[in-house]
Amino acid sequence: MQKDLGEYRKVYQKSELLENEVPDNPMQLFQTWFYEVDNQNTVDEANAMSVATIGADGFPKTRVVLLKKYTHEGFIFYTNYDSEKGHAIAHNPHVCLSFFWPGSERQIIIKGTAEKVPGNMSDGYFESRPHGSQLGALVSHQSAVIANRSVLENELNVLEEQFKGKDVPRPPHWGGYLVRPQSMEFWQGRPNRLHDRLRYTLQPDYEWKLERLAP
Repeated sequence: MQKDLGEYRKVYQKSELLENEVPDNPMQLFQTWFYEVDNQNTVDEANAMSVATIGADGFPKTRVVLLKKYTHEGFIFYTNYDSEKGHAIAHNPHVCLSFFWPGSERQIIIKGTAEKVPGNMSDGYFESRPHGSQLGALVSHQSAVIANRSVLENELNVLEEQFKGKDVPRPPHWGGYLVRPQSMEFWQGRPNRLHDRLRYTLQPDYEWKLERLAP
C-alpha cells in the first residue's frame, strides 16, 4: 500500500500575528483566539486538545481530550487517574497541550506541568455531567485490557439498575488536572509557508518573555 501526499497543498492567508498587536499575557491571547474560533463554528469542538505525556517506558503518547476550564493559572481537563495518561503524569508531570483550529489556520502549543485539582472541584464537575457519563466513569477501567465490549455493556446495565433514581458518587480514581503553562506558542498560517510563530516563556519573576520563532 502506498500513496504519495507530496502534492497536497494549502495556501495560508486568513490572518497575521504581530508582536505589537498581542497582549503581554498569553492567557489573554488564548482567550481571544478561543472565542473567535468558537464563534466561527468551523470546528465541532473548539475545546478539543491533544495531551502529550511521557510514559514510564520512555515513549511519548498523544491523545485528544476536552478542555473543561481555563483560568489565569492554566488549563483543566478531567480523566481517570488510573489510566495510562494518569500513570504517565504521576511518573512525569511535564506535559504538552496543543490546539489545532484548521478553519482559522491556527495552532497553540503549550508546555507545562500537570497537577491534580482539589477534590471538591472534581466533585463539582462530576455532578454536572449527564447521568450516563457518570456511570461510564464507574464502568471503565480506562486503558486496561478487556475481553470484549460486552464487558462494558454488562457492567453498565448493572450500574444503571443500582443507581436508578440515585446520585452517582464520583469515583476516587477520577478527577481533574490543572496544567500550569511554562511556555505557550501561537502559530498563525501565512503565505509561502512563512508562518507567524510567537512564543511566550514564563520567567523566574513570573513575567512572560515574548519571542518570534522562524517558521
